Amino acid sequence: MKIQLLLIGIVLFVGCQQKNKQWEGQAPLEKVNTRTRPVQYQLKKTYKVGNDIYVSNNFDGARMNGVALTGENKVTVLITPENTPINESPWYAFKIWSETTKQIQLKITYTEGVGHRYYPKISADGENWSDVDSTMYLSDTASVAKNESPKFCCVNLSLGPDTLWLAAQELIVSKDIDQWTSNLAEKTFITKTAIGQSTEGRPIPALAIGNPRSKKRIMVLSRQHPPEVTGWLAMKAFVERISEDDELCKKYRDEYLIYVVPCVNPDGVDNGHWRHGAGGVDLNRDWEDFNQPETQTIRKFMQNKVAEGGKFYFFIDFHSTYHDIYYTIAPELNGNMPGLVPKVINAMGNDIPDYHPNVKPNSVDVERINSTVSVFYEFGAEAVTYEVGDSTPRELIKKKGELTALNLMEIMLD
Repeated sequence: MKIQLLLIGIVLFVGCQQKNKQWEGQAPLEKVNTRTRPVQYQLKKTYKVGNDIYVSNNFDGARMNGVALTGENKVTVLITPENTPINESPWYAFKIWSETTKQIQLKITYTEGVGHRYYPKISADGENWSDVDSTMYLSDTASVAKNESPKFCCVNLSLGPDTLWLAAQELIVSKDIDQWTSNLAEKTFITKTAIGQSTEGRPIPALAIGNPRSKKRIMVLSRQHPPEVTGWLAMKAFVERISEDDELCKKYRDEYLIYVVPCVNPDGVDNGHWRHGAGGVDLNRDWEDFNQPETQTIRKFMQNKVAEGGKFYFFIDFHSTYHDIYYTIAPELNGNMPGLVPKVINAMGNDIPDYHPNVKPNSVDVERINSTVSVFYEFGAEAVTYEVGDSTPRELIKKKGELTALNLMEIMLD
């Protein structure tokens, strides 16, 4: 029954998606200066707001830059970025509680000119999350009526001594990712290493999955951008499917060695950044100049594997954006396994009823500044950026991650 309900939900979701014209994706890539710039760190503390109400940003992944009691039972928080200019991905995460039971209205506001993007999620423990009840939620309808992004949102909350967590997406920080990788590494065919350090000295972990003697390699990345949790969830499902014990997975792992860097930007994730690393720049625009230690680390790692005789056939970088979309290399360009990426995407379309994947190929002359374009030109790997929608249902994210892995294995072994 659960599987039937899931399939019905998937059909309804993708059916609704197809009623509208497919999203055209982000604007073409533009080269930017990726030399290190200062960032503004938050004051991490528990704030006594007034009227027995407390708000805290004193935990990894938090983002809350100011708070005030703006009415007897009205609390307003301010969310600002680590620096500017910056992509409009205003991440927020904080805890709130009260010494006495009360009903309040919480207002989330942003820097001037920035719009509200993420529908708030709520948790009683910081681990299990759900969407805020829509009857308790109000956004800036005046801006929406003018076809603009809402400038704020309000949430009606029942407070008491027990802590409530509010966040833009599920809170998954570097310690959670480290635990996930450690659990996977208990399998005999998976090893875990730190391939380098971030700007602030955090380890950049990597998994090696499969036959260590194989010269055929694939590379998987995630969390270059801190708020992009849905991309991480798809990557997680992808990697876990490849790590299963059925005959297809065993055969694939015997022929290929899969490298996974599940958190490229641990500084940004743990500091609650909107977009950038601790170096103050977008890491996914630093794949030509390599000014930041995170991109340097991954490039050097791949170069070393090639120097040892390895060859990369496939590269996938998981991200999040407004709607599901695949950014691919220009179709007239061939790498080490021509046609692989379109075959995998088309197979996905065949596996899910009424689903038509949204694919946006890069132009031949696109700037070589992001991971997929850079890796394609330097290593010849068939490359794709898989962007997962901010609000894509979590069961559908999991299913698509698993199907991507399944189709990839079948096609690469064919």
